[in-house]
Amino acid sequence: MRRLFSTFASGPPGIGLLLIRLLVGTAVVCHGLVMVLRGEPSLGITLFAIFSIGLGLLLIAGFWTPVAAGLITVTALWDAFAHPADRRYSVMVGVLGLALALLGPGAWSVDARLFGWKRL
Repeated sequence: MRRLFSTFASGPPGIGLLLIRLLVGTAVVCHGLVMVLRGEPSLGITLFAIFSIGLGLLLIAGFWTPVAAGLITVTALWDAFAHPADRRYSVMVGVLGLALALLGPGAWSVDARLFGWKRL
């Protein structure tokens, strides 16, 4: 699992990664809730929204960050092509998700507690 993370940055870089995770995770959760509450969505849209909310919650917690951020990137870019009205939002979330997938979760995450360097 350690191969999936470039670093568990602490200090100011770790705080920056935490803020990016919180921003992207909150944006994805809110977008998923709006998709569900917008009216009578179809089953496909409801499942996509629930999947997005789950990914956002994983990202907020910092659990399976590279996987969750990678899936957020894929779903955001798919959403950019499927719904051109929200293209700027989708591209922003997709790029930030890709950055998180490449950088890792930072020191303030569940991943760092489970898979970080251990003191013997």
